[in-house]
Amino acid sequence: MNKYDVIVVGGGHAGVEAALSSARLNKKTILITGNIDYISSMPCNPSIGGPAKGILVREIDSLGGEMAKIADKTYIQMRLLNASNGPAVQALRAQSDKYMYHDEMLKVLRDTKNLEIKEAYVGKLLTEDKKVKGIETIDGEVILGKAVILTTGTYLNSICFMGKEAIHSGPEGQKTYSNLSESLMENGITLFRLKTGTPPRILDSSIDYSNMIVQKGDQDKKGFSYTTKEFLPLDKQVSCYLIHTTLKTKEIVMNNLDEAAALNGEIVGVGPRYCPSIESKYVRFSTKDTHQIFVEPVSLNSNKMYLQGFSTSLPKEIQEKMVKSLPGFENAEIIEYAYAIEYDAINPLQMKRSLESKIIENLFTAGQINGTSGYEEAAAQGLMAGINASRKLDNMEPFILRRDEAYIGVLIDDLVTKGTDEPYRMLTSRAEYRLLLRDDNAEDRLMHYGHSLGLISDELYNEFIESTKRVETEIERLKTIYITGNQTEKSKMDELGLSSVYSKESLFNLIKRPDYDYRKVMYVKGEDVALTDKEIASLNTTIKYEGYIRKSLKQAEELKKMESTIIPKDINYDDIHNIASEAKEKLKTVNPDTLGQASRISGVNPSDIMILSIYLKQYKRHV
Repeated sequence: MNKYDVIVVGGGHAGVEAALSSARLNKKTILITGNIDYISSMPCNPSIGGPAKGILVREIDSLGGEMAKIADKTYIQMRLLNASNGPAVQALRAQSDKYMYHDEMLKVLRDTKNLEIKEAYVGKLLTEDKKVKGIETIDGEVILGKAVILTTGTYLNSICFMGKEAIHSGPEGQKTYSNLSESLMENGITLFRLKTGTPPRILDSSIDYSNMIVQKGDQDKKGFSYTTKEFLPLDKQVSCYLIHTTLKTKEIVMNNLDEAAALNGEIVGVGPRYCPSIESKYVRFSTKDTHQIFVEPVSLNSNKMYLQGFSTSLPKEIQEKMVKSLPGFENAEIIEYAYAIEYDAINPLQMKRSLESKIIENLFTAGQINGTSGYEEAAAQGLMAGINASRKLDNMEPFILRRDEAYIGVLIDDLVTKGTDEPYRMLTSRAEYRLLLRDDNAEDRLMHYGHSLGLISDELYNEFIESTKRVETEIERLKTIYITGNQTEKSKMDELGLSSVYSKESLFNLIKRPDYDYRKVMYVKGEDVALTDKEIASLNTTIKYEGYIRKSLKQAEELKKMESTIIPKDINYDDIHNIASEAKEKLKTVNPDTLGQASRISGVNPSDIMILSIYLKQYKRHV
């Protein structure tokens, strides 16, 4: 009988990152997936990144994960979103080639040492004395492992809905893990139902693009991964398109709400608030007549176009009418119909910050099984679960990221501290320290962790350190170089439309002005640019937002103090007087690791935290 260090169940974005990280950390790993052809598949939107999500991808890369590298190899369009806004909300978004992404990720998996891939469906979790032993497939095969990572995505006891038609199936007609839900509940794990959906896919040649707003990629060379050196030129990138629904679309939807599974009671699971179905949009925003829809290519080798923002649970015949009501889609042919999917998820309050179960030792979970939505959120959790499963087997402390260090830290802390009753989506607004958690500084924040964990090579890390030194040296040099406003400099300022300089000013201070940046001051001064594009982005942000960054760092120091106050696991909250009853119950449910985590639990007030802090000081004196 085969025995492994780590068993990963599920081959989606969480599963591949979990399997790769544990295998790269020298753990004998097996990735079990129902269909190898669907490894790293994109059953919904064929894209990677976006607001906050793009920063997650950059963080995954800085910790030694794979998603960023594959996204850069397989994008067919790349854009920096919110480029005209501040750096805290800027993020990359790639329109990905759905099939190339799968192919490239599968190559990496097959070439990875210590990693085996097996096609099978898992039906049972094997445990003994509340500790995981392995899994059993639906065919009765037993596979033993020291740790198990469940990354079942939306395949856990899932049902697909098109109107009143309900099919016990996973995404894209794949088999669902129906027996595994029962096994988890038998082991004391609480499940709840969630819902998501996907729009129809349309035959490319049946669409009239002539009156649509064209959305092109960026001319600048951009990528998610620090290691990416080659970029797809703009003339090789494909376009996306923007349209809006019509009054006719609204009329069709509103007249058929009783047919929508998402609204008529057929589905009990809660759907995603920030990516609702088109029928939910019309009901929620009843005074709004139109909604924007993005028309996006699925692959260079496919005739399918994806309608982002047009997911629905309405039946096929209604979908036909809805699609034809869109501008440019009067003669459209639907290749794949939209559907809503309902599935089981684990209450994330049952998970530790390491993503290990509080109920079953050495059982880890990652991705949509934890109540999240999105490929990026799943991949981030998978990476962390793989790292922490490996560290647990090596008797090492778990690797935990703080909220001021990474969006990954915000994501996991939100899940295990606050829980969720709907598919959780990463948003910039969820991060208190988002000016510190930028797209341009992911390596500065996290690459030293990736290197110390053993997932970033010495060569790459040394290259990064040298780059960091170049930026730091240049910033200091800019403080010593001055523009005096002589005629040559003034002519160049006028040429670029820059505000005038009437007295001696350092280049460092000039960059702080809204209309200046590093390239411009170098041009005005007549100096060559010696930094890379990435280094320039980092330098500009560091200088322009120096004061704000310093303020955020000071606030983050307060968080660190609270996070360093450890709450003993044997503490009895019932012994603490004057804490509100609701707070005590919430504290007992979450069982927080630190005073900082306790402060973020819903229902625990600042006064409760103050009392708990005083109690902990007294507790430590008596231990």
